[in-house]
Amino acid sequence: MATSAALGPATEVELPGGRISYHETGEGAPVVFVHGLLVNADLWRKVVPAIASAGYRCITPDWPLGSHTIPMPGADLTPAGVADLVADFLDRLDLRDVTVVANDTGGAITQILMTRRPSRLGRVVLASVDSYEGFLPQPFAALGWIARIPGSIRPLIAPMRIRALQRTPLGFGLVAKRPVPPEIADSYLLPSRRSGAIRKDLRRFLKSARNHYTLAAAAHFAEVKTPVLLAWASEDKIFPRSYAERLAGDLPDATLRMIDDSYTFLPEDQPELLAEAIVEFTRLHGTP
Repeated sequence: MATSAALGPATEVELPGGRISYHETGEGAPVVFVHGLLVNADLWRKVVPAIASAGYRCITPDWPLGSHTIPMPGADLTPAGVADLVADFLDRLDLRDVTVVANDTGGAITQILMTRRPSRLGRVVLASVDSYEGFLPQPFAALGWIARIPGSIRPLIAPMRIRALQRTPLGFGLVAKRPVPPEIADSYLLPSRRSGAIRKDLRRFLKSARNHYTLAAAAHFAEVKTPVLLAWASEDKIFPRSYAERLAGDLPDATLRMIDDSYTFLPEDQPELLAEAIVEFTRLHGTP
């Protein structure tokens, strides 16, 4: 479970696929956050306070992507299944006209959501995300094949207990320009190191993470009516600017905003600029 007090108190909700934990703070129009692989709601700890203080209800779930603490053995953890889980969450909390903010793998899931079950979406922020052929992106595409080997996840994750490795390309070095604080790295990495059930969930997602899901979503982009902000890291080492420009060209109502001095983890590297972009976008497209 995410640990940052800045996210607000934690609670749990029962969904068709199982229980998930989420944090909530602030009042006003809802903003729901979708993190990526091997992180949890703590990714948003430096973004949420600014958005909540601007008059929004910020809801940050721990999605079952390897850093969650409540196993979901009965859930469909394919990318489409996780997108449905997000939609079920919005339904269960009866959230309407929602701003969904996604980063990294969470962006692939959100693109599927946009083209599969968009009825509760009011606007979407895709902050440096997987898309098209780049799901999973290089050099992480091999994880999908490795996950097919029984017992492969534990030895893959075990070396990350070494702090120095966490700052290298084997850890967060390609996605975070600045070091991830040790307590946050523990929040991300300990669940899968400590729990075989969490590793099974992670393995099920990785085994199914193929770009046919994002390419299928892209085939329906012309039908998307939701305004989309593409907040993109100008120094991203995983998702080049060309990905953002392609999305901007294919989505009917998309705006591209480049953010300097950051890698993929914009919420870690440039939380103030990302929060500012989110608030400006939500106000421009229909919420106060």
